[in-house]
Amino acid sequence: MLERVRLGIVGACGRGSAFKAACDALPDVEIRAACDRDANALPEAADRLGARERYLSFDDMLERSDLDAVIIGTPMPLHVPQSIAALERGLSVLCEVPAGVSVEECRRLTLAARPSRSIYMMAENYTYRRPCVLVRELVRLGLFGTPYYGEGEYLHELKELNERTPWRRRWQTGINGNTYPTHSLGPLLQWMPGDRVTSVLCVGSGSHHVDPRGAPYENESSTLTLCRMRSGGLLKLRLDMLSDRPHAMTNYQLQGTDGCYESARAAGEPHRVWLRSLSADPNRWMDLEDLAERYLPAMWREASETARTAGHGGGDYFELVDFIAAVRGERPPAIDIDAAMDMTLPGLASQQSIAEGSRWVDVPDSRDWR
Repeated sequence: MLERVRLGIVGACGRGSAFKAACDALPDVEIRAACDRDANALPEAADRLGARERYLSFDDMLERSDLDAVIIGTPMPLHVPQSIAALERGLSVLCEVPAGVSVEECRRLTLAARPSRSIYMMAENYTYRRPCVLVRELVRLGLFGTPYYGEGEYLHELKELNERTPWRRRWQTGINGNTYPTHSLGPLLQWMPGDRVTSVLCVGSGSHHVDPRGAPYENESSTLTLCRMRSGGLLKLRLDMLSDRPHAMTNYQLQGTDGCYESARAAGEPHRVWLRSLSADPNRWMDLEDLAERYLPAMWREASETARTAGHGGGDYFELVDFIAAVRGERPPAIDIDAAMDMTLPGLASQQSIAEGSRWVDVPDSRDWR
């Protein structure tokens, strides 16, 4: 078993830098190498991360650095080629979301990851947020009965961010449909364990915004994706990266035969839950937090303040804990290649659906790929 996991971080001047707090909270992790093609910003980023090696080329880092694993925090179209390159060199991979930007490249990634002795894990951090973890535990204990309906919304206006990170203009708002599904879909799938999306239908609200050059965004202002589940259940996903409004990136609902949950939609509001076996009044909500002392898993109750306040509501820390444990052979990766595909492929299918007149489109099952 590895006593200390040596990490390389690519995208060190951007998203990759956000993993520093999580890494610092884990004594068995060393950030050995930092990689980014921004030559001016890389020295400062490497110093901030505490990385003694720095690389402008990902291939150079893979070739020259003595690493056990890499964190891929680069733009979306680089996720698959960089993940495959690392896996082929025997390095484990923690990759940002989504797993890929086309069905075909997702297939290539799956076929590279499946036979590898190294670990592939997708870094879907919203599944680790405190309310999401607590709801997952209540589901596991059977308090929701059989979950059969859920909603997830990611409402994050980023027109200005498009200009600072131009890849978003192409891959997030430059394609119609749900181009960023995993933050909404990830928790919902964990609340329906063993289930998956088999087909989707995506519709849009029309285009109501233009970029600073006067070009309309290809992504309609809001899109809704309906997801049929293998179990017969139904999910509804809303994506909106363009409408002028306060951010609301963690809106969820879950309905089961014996309970339901509605997340807070604004700061200061409670997360509401009704559970048949625990609610005295069938017409009154409980505050989800009132159940935390009894039901919140130890991973959250016992975590340090540094861990709980790491990026994305603690998600950056907890996903890294699971990844490092998987690299060391202590347990399987929490979001392995097939779980990553279950969270990614419905979004890609939604893009096909809306392009073809909002028809139902089947979602491939990566488990069938050979």
